[in-house]
Amino acid sequence: MKKSKIKSIIISQPKPESEKSPYFELAKRLGLKMDFRPFISVTPISAKEFKSQKINIADFTAIILNSRNSVDHFFRMCTELKLEMPPETKYFCVNESIANYLAKYIQVRKRKVFVGKSTEVELLNVIKNHPDEKFLFACSDWRKPDIEKFMKKNKFKYKEGFFYRIVSSDLSDLSDVNYDIICFFSPADIRSLFENFPKFKQNNTLIAAWGATTVKAITDAKLTINIMAPSAESPSMIMALEKYIEANNKGLK
Repeated sequence: MKKSKIKSIIISQPKPESEKSPYFELAKRLGLKMDFRPFISVTPISAKEFKSQKINIADFTAIILNSRNSVDHFFRMCTELKLEMPPETKYFCVNESIANYLAKYIQVRKRKVFVGKSTEVELLNVIKNHPDEKFLFACSDWRKPDIEKFMKKNKFKYKEGFFYRIVSSDLSDLSDVNYDIICFFSPADIRSLFENFPKFKQNNTLIAAWGATTVKAITDAKLTINIMAPSAESPSMIMALEKYIEANNKGLK
């Protein structure tokens, strides 16, 4: 198949708020048309729906938080239930960014906050040092299985609580629009793709994937992955895209 120049990308995430985003810099540097379109959206679960899960937040001594959404919706639910978390509650955050975001709701320096390096798997190395806690994972209905598998295997006192839902966005306006690269960041993005376009065929479209669970969802859907991140050579999606596009477009008009 004859190689063609990559000219357009769609990123399945919201458009960056900062004009200095490396995505904009990459698009300008390589002369790309780059669009941002969230393939999924977040909807809150009501207090009534949450109560149907028969979870009493006050029963738990440790809260696992893996995203800003989990932080926002956990504390939203606490407010709706008129519940104030005790000072001794421990918070386990998947990375430093999430831990810092906690300051929106609590005085972090006065609380017990434990932080993973980057991924949920790395956070488990921190959690395993606290076997006596009673853990509540504040998550959505669309979450990775790593934490649940680990907690059950090690017989931790643990429960998942759904505080919000991940729903597919309406992408019907993209039905006649083609991009050279589609960039996916979660398995839910793949679910959204096929809910919107059940007969989707990859053809000459290149696919970029972020993270192992996204890679698995794409391969399970029998699609071909052309660009993957993170990796030792490309720790960010920006670097992976840049490396691939520069190599592909070299010498092409």
